Amino acid sequence: MDTNTTAHLVGGPRDGSTHDAGGDALIEVEIDGMIHRYIRTTKQHGDGATIYNYDGMVAPGGGEPGVEDPAARVATPRADAEGHGD
Repeated sequence: MDTNTTAHLVGGPRDGSTHDAGGDALIEVEIDGMIHRYIRTTKQHGDGATIYNYDGMVAPGGGEPGVEDPAARVATPRADAEGHGD
């Protein structure tokens, strides 16, 4: 049996588009140097794709002075994998 790993993105800058999620619970899309996050839901789109809701935008390195406390940043998996914030 084939598994549908297509994600239907809802909200944010990629609203209505599809993306190969590979079964991941979190999709991070880099647009203009910022990370946009989409989170898997339990809902299915009409074509069988899993619906992912927009969760917001973060800087790749996490917190920035004046915006949030950099020491208390919550890293994104993609940013950490790419070595941002080191």
